[in-house]
Amino acid sequence: MLRDEIGEYEELKGNVEDIQTLVELATEENDSSLQTEIVDGLENVATALEQLELRLMLNGEFDGNSAILNIHPGAGGVDAQDWAGMLMRMYLRWCDSRGYETQIVDITVGDEAGIKGTTILVTGTLAYGYLQSETGVHRLVRLSPYDFNKRRHTSFAAVDVTPEIDDTVEVDIQPDDLRIDSYRASGAGGQHVNVTDSAIRITHKPTGIIVQCQNERSQHKNREIAMKLLRSRLHEKYRAEREAEIAKQRSERLEINFGSQIRSYVLHPYQRVKDLRTDVETGNVNAVLDGALDPFIESYLKMKAQEK
Repeated sequence: MLRDEIGEYEELKGNVEDIQTLVELATEENDSSLQTEIVDGLENVATALEQLELRLMLNGEFDGNSAILNIHPGAGGVDAQDWAGMLMRMYLRWCDSRGYETQIVDITVGDEAGIKGTTILVTGTLAYGYLQSETGVHRLVRLSPYDFNKRRHTSFAAVDVTPEIDDTVEVDIQPDDLRIDSYRASGAGGQHVNVTDSAIRITHKPTGIIVQCQNERSQHKNREIAMKLLRSRLHEKYRAEREAEIAKQRSERLEINFGSQIRSYVLHPYQRVKDLRTDVETGNVNAVLDGALDPFIESYLKMKAQEK
């Protein structure tokens, strides 16, 4: 990571020096033909500097870690399940555009459409740093394709993002506190359905936290991944509890995880996506649902940095 950062700095420094050379050449020879190249170069440098500044803001303890992304439908029935599936697609596309690897470690498909829930492991540097901004309730307003009368429906889905925690971080998990069940992995049917009870569900009895993995054919591998998910969920729970206690002592209100709606996606009667925390909005809804989330993520991170 450090080598990449140094290489990026050196490249940026070289680009600035190249622009300086072009400016000097254009000035000496009174050559206006270089203006376009200079302007384009300055815009590229400004964009690179802004991205570098943003990454410098991601200096939290686990901001550099990979992320565990959970999506669950809320109120809204089939529409909510479909909305959860749309969010899953949106995040997978955003991850792909960022070059992050994704692994769907657990998914429950909806009865008619969408999903009843999914857990996605997003692997890559700063994945949690960026995706932490997505934790909260996401609201969709549209003409329902599942309503015979084509009425407008409002659907909700909750997104929860936790950092992947490696073995160097201590999380107290007692074997007696765990209930481990195996079951047959679900699937769309056909020859690829796993016919053995390889899927694993782990319940942490003291907290009620449940994690499961059915992605791998090996029960051992599914258990290993499920334990990784549990460690991260427990670590995030304990961290949130500590922060809430500190906030209580300071008589401050602290919003944690699913406490509020963070973003509204309106497809009817007009088209708009608006982040309710930063007021950033766009009318290009299709682009956002295709993964164009950077303006929302970056604005949120800048807001949080200013609050520190």
